[in-house]
Amino acid sequence: MRNVTVANPFSLQHVQITDDFWADYVHLVRHEVVPYQWQALNDLIDGVEPSHAVKNLKIAAGLEQGEYYGFVFQDSDLAKWLEAVGHLLATEADPVLEKTADELIELIAKAQQDDGYLNTYFTVKEPNKRWTNLTECHELYCAGHLIEAAVAYYQATGKRRLLDVACRLADYIDSVFGVEPGQIRGYDGHQEIELALVKLYQVTQEERYLRLSQYFLEERGQKPHFFALEYEQRQGKTHFPMFGKGVDLAYFQSHVPVREQETAEGHAVRLVYMCAGMADVAAATGDQGLVQACRTLWNNVVHKRMYITGAIGSMAQGEAFSLDYDLPGDTAYAETCASIGLIFFAQRMLQLEAKSEYADVMERALYNTVIGGMARDGRSFFYVNPLEVWPLGAHKNKNFQHVKTVRQGWFGCACCPPNIARLLASLGRYIYSYRDRTVFAHLYIGSEACFEIEGVPVSLKQQSQLPWEGDVSFEVTHGQEELAFTLALRLPDWCKDITIVAGEAPVDIQQVEADGYAYIKRKWKSGERVKLQLAMTVNRMRANPQVRYTAGKAALQRGPLVYCMEEADNGTNLHQVLLGAEGEEQVRFESGLLGGISTLSVPAMRSKGKAWGDRLYAADVKNDEEPIQATFIPYYAWANRGEGEMTVWVREN
Repeated sequence: MRNVTVANPFSLQHVQITDDFWADYVHLVRHEVVPYQWQALNDLIDGVEPSHAVKNLKIAAGLEQGEYYGFVFQDSDLAKWLEAVGHLLATEADPVLEKTADELIELIAKAQQDDGYLNTYFTVKEPNKRWTNLTECHELYCAGHLIEAAVAYYQATGKRRLLDVACRLADYIDSVFGVEPGQIRGYDGHQEIELALVKLYQVTQEERYLRLSQYFLEERGQKPHFFALEYEQRQGKTHFPMFGKGVDLAYFQSHVPVREQETAEGHAVRLVYMCAGMADVAAATGDQGLVQACRTLWNNVVHKRMYITGAIGSMAQGEAFSLDYDLPGDTAYAETCASIGLIFFAQRMLQLEAKSEYADVMERALYNTVIGGMARDGRSFFYVNPLEVWPLGAHKNKNFQHVKTVRQGWFGCACCPPNIARLLASLGRYIYSYRDRTVFAHLYIGSEACFEIEGVPVSLKQQSQLPWEGDVSFEVTHGQEELAFTLALRLPDWCKDITIVAGEAPVDIQQVEADGYAYIKRKWKSGERVKLQLAMTVNRMRANPQVRYTAGKAALQRGPLVYCMEEADNGTNLHQVLLGAEGEEQVRFESGLLGGISTLSVPAMRSKGKAWGDRLYAADVKNDEEPIQATFIPYYAWANRGEGEMTVWVREN
């Protein structure tokens, strides 16, 4: 295989997060989220949807009796949780957590079949129907998450037990799928195996796994369409009645080959997982055609089908994309997993080409939708992340039945909670990357990274005041008199006024900027510092006029954070608020509110509506308005003070 020069992320063992904001989240995941989710997976939390994931595993391993319970993809929740554990162990030893994980791994090994197959649903419930409904039943999806967990756990601990299970499973899959006589010429309905196999290839250097990932990508969408043939073989029987008659090929991104797809269609999570796998294969093989296919889909998602919060997937039907500029706020689906998948895609595009837009989107999704998908105590979660909520309407109008006004303790389909856990546990891998003698800083998160330049150990210590203030600094430490390398600093899209000082000298950004990064190339003395000052103005953000739902409205953003109004601060009927003149927003940090946040106070007008009486329509009524100070909080912090209205987009004068 031909490799291309990529910018590789630092391993978790080489990045320590010290950031005031993000260290709290990593601590929360370690001490609250992962233990809570382990209880949920073992059905030990009263009053929430049962999981039965561990119970299913014990039944499949022959250790207990009983019936399979849950969705066909229930195994994936457990695998994502185990991957999060692996990431946590990579950054800090935890003998108790490791013992729990090792015991779980032994259960997984016992549940694996003699031929390498591993899936509790089909082992327990339908042992004679393996691979008969790839369209709907997630067999390869579950396998992919198990493989990702195995790689993470091996990289953290050096233990091969789960990695060996994953290799046996991948070897078996490789024997089943392909173009040879007797093999299934198909692929999974939910992409995930593609990027997992590349990770397995990277850790084992077994090229069969990379070739298998390529096969699954390249076979997708080829004619005759596999899912249509499979549907006929099943005589129209479906696992999920929601899919109805026939197969919507675009929903599964299998309507045309992946290289020919020009718009983001179908299920949002499937699409971005597929794109992450495409980018991985492109990086490993140097396939420029695949790189261009990734760019095409990226541009459609980000420039025409992404919410301002970094959320994607605008309709509840199918958890899917709809069409360009169709971005309703109140009925948005905006699944948490979809934003996580978008971050996966963005990081991989950064590895292929250092363009700040990828990191801008990664940051936008991370600071807004992803952490907004979890409560401050780490014990309840959003699956859906709307940009406007009216609780009375959500409870009564069936068009809003997917919108939850408070976070849930668990879900029957619980893909999002462990996905949040594994992303935040691995956050250190998203901050930096390196290529040759260049180190890229993609995210401004306080941390210390350790790496080598031609065998010389280097420490790069970052201090950041984001997301509340725009002061960022880097200190370079090494054991030489001088050491030549380049530090590439992202110039965020939300900041138009940036100053950089390297050592004691101001940097002319225009002279060193390329694709949104400032390349500081110098011979670094040990202890030398670079300082960034990012202006933290309050930006009135407006959408393209083709977005019908936001016409005449604005959203407020400061730094990477999108803001919203909430009933707790502003009362009900937020739709009656009209923003005042731009530039009069006041910023105040409130240490006692929601863990410490910056709020925005904005002059506005509110319609009182008293002149209407009980009339529904009238021609002679003028709205009576009163001046108010509207309060905005970061979007991620909403719904932590009880049920109430919320809106991101607000009418402006």
